[in-house]
Amino acid sequence: MRRLQLYIGTERVDLFKDESVSLTQTIKNVKDIAKVFTEFTQTFSVPASSVNNKIFKHYYNFDISGGFDARIKADARLELNDLPFKDGKIALQGVDLKNNLAHTYRITFFGNTVNLKDILGDAQLSSLSFSDYYDRLYDFATVTGVMQDGLTPFIVPLITHTNRLIYNSGSHVAFDPEATINNLYHQGSGSPSQNGVYWNEFKYAVRLQNIIEAIQTKYDITFSDDFFNDATNEQFSTLYMWLHRKSGSVERPTQVDFVYTRLTDLVQTQSQGISSVTNGIITVNIPTNDGLQPRFLIVDLVQASSNPYSVQVLRNGGTVVGELNSVTGNQQLIVYADTNDFQNNSTYTIQIGGVVTFNANDIVVSVTARATSGVSAVDEYKNSLQFGTNQSKEFNIVEQIPKMKIIDFLSGLFNLFNLTAYVNDVGTIVVRTLDSYYADSTQVYNIDKYLDTTKSTSDVALPYNKINFSYKGLGTLLSQQFNQLTNSGWGSLSYTLDGDIFDAPSEPYKIEVPFEHMQFERLYDQGNSPPTSTDVQWGYSVNENLQSYIGEPLLFYGISITNGTDIRIRDTVINNNIADIVDYIIPSNSFSIAPSTSRINIHFQNELNEYLANEPDGLVGGDNALGFTDTLFQTDYKEYIQDVFNVRRRLLKVTAYLPMKVYYNLQLNDLIQLGQDRYKINSMKTDLTTGKTEFELLNTIL
Repeated sequence: MRRLQLYIGTERVDLFKDESVSLTQTIKNVKDIAKVFTEFTQTFSVPASSVNNKIFKHYYNFDISGGFDARIKADARLELNDLPFKDGKIALQGVDLKNNLAHTYRITFFGNTVNLKDILGDAQLSSLSFSDYYDRLYDFATVTGVMQDGLTPFIVPLITHTNRLIYNSGSHVAFDPEATINNLYHQGSGSPSQNGVYWNEFKYAVRLQNIIEAIQTKYDITFSDDFFNDATNEQFSTLYMWLHRKSGSVERPTQVDFVYTRLTDLVQTQSQGISSVTNGIITVNIPTNDGLQPRFLIVDLVQASSNPYSVQVLRNGGTVVGELNSVTGNQQLIVYADTNDFQNNSTYTIQIGGVVTFNANDIVVSVTARATSGVSAVDEYKNSLQFGTNQSKEFNIVEQIPKMKIIDFLSGLFNLFNLTAYVNDVGTIVVRTLDSYYADSTQVYNIDKYLDTTKSTSDVALPYNKINFSYKGLGTLLSQQFNQLTNSGWGSLSYTLDGDIFDAPSEPYKIEVPFEHMQFERLYDQGNSPPTSTDVQWGYSVNENLQSYIGEPLLFYGISITNGTDIRIRDTVINNNIADIVDYIIPSNSFSIAPSTSRINIHFQNELNEYLANEPDGLVGGDNALGFTDTLFQTDYKEYIQDVFNVRRRLLKVTAYLPMKVYYNLQLNDLIQLGQDRYKINSMKTDLTTGKTEFELLNTIL
């Protein structure tokens, strides 16, 4: 019998000699393919010995101050025969008492990958911090400039929030500011009042890789470069998220009277370890094991000018939790914990509106926590340089990024690309496609001599009759029209092998990713007969009633057009101020506009490519609209899923008593051999003290 050791932190836990501890492992379960799994144990018991009472701080006694916090999983490590085996987390479930005395502690061990959810919790994308690079003004000059910068981490794509775009070189009417249809045609001569679209119809977008980097920075985690962090990965490297939190224009009702400028210059002048600051964003991280609880955040401002100004404190980048409106002179703004506005594990941003200047050290921000004993801890910050407001609105990325939990963002990407994750020996979270994970191992273990031959089962491996792949957001005008015409969701797929109908014990399985999927439109010059193609492709974020539409977070590929069809962008302030540009970013559902360059796209099934669909030869030749065949299903799901529906597929359940030399090294992408046949591991449950392993195996099909 092998010896099992359990450590919580650096303390070794006493175990019952006869306690059975089972570890269940699965990387992708054929019965529930949309979930990301990790190893876990059944709940087991450890004695309430003096050692364990010390580790769990006599949890049964709730009168103890600063006791063990069972609300948070604790770092833990499993060893077999004194050899490191698994790192993870321990959750304390409770204590069993006998005769009013503690007898056993009930605990559960979780593998490390699952702690992503513990680390991220319910934090929103808006809680992330981005570098100074993203602090752009939202005005005519800046927006039109960024439009022409090419594929940088921060772009302005041709997606409008309200107005429709057309291109008509035969139209030379005066520009109508109230029109909801805007002609992009560049009038080469005559009055510049003709044609164009207002610059504020467009919004910024951020590259998904840079969101991943912000997650890594905030939570001090590292993803491998197998999928994320790989600039050569065509599937991911130029994917962007449109910064579209609300329907319609960027401005909020609270920003009509004042243009707000975010305070980015804050230097810590007093620290007691309850907060930190990056780029002006204060992160509150009060150590609760010291008995401290949030109390309040105070902003003191010294202003000699008589000019009115306003101040806002934003929690997690978007929620206004404190504000002063149209005030003058010295002011104090307090955000209280009693009203639930000042919270632990949150970020706070300060922005000031009006025409004002504050000298260095005239803005003081203090963060205060207090213990039940009455002892307080205070961190203090000041502006080290003179601060002045800007009359152009600053586009605050954390204020405009769509409302979405970080864990839902990552889970959505995992389901979009059929990714899997595990933690390697150095603590890196390895993220890769499922196919590449299985292909990475060539190790085969023959377990014939360890089998319990008294019982095994061979079951039908078809747990559902078909699989539906779709996007949650299909509400924009063109996507809705596509659904009405085809009775199918744009980019969606209902899959069975060869389109056959199968009997299965359950309804169709649904994989729905939490993103918007927009059908884009290439513009044709209506001034020519027949209309001729332009280089412009655009997105229209309205619903069927032509009302501005918010939907789910929109993902798209950015494609840089250089020396393309000339388009006109207009200023909203100076009517005759225009920018005629030939360089811009078009949104796309494919990585490229030519399948000969790349066939990759973010449809689940092959759809007509919007850029080529209406070309005269759009459906013929090598570079045709149906040539973008590397769909999400084709590249990331097909190899795994088509085997599920194969008539020869079986789910074999066997039991084996594995020696430690096998179980210690066995990985979930290794193959199991029985006789002459080889199997993938669907799941395995092992008693760590005896080596008894219950396998669910999927036969490989050649």
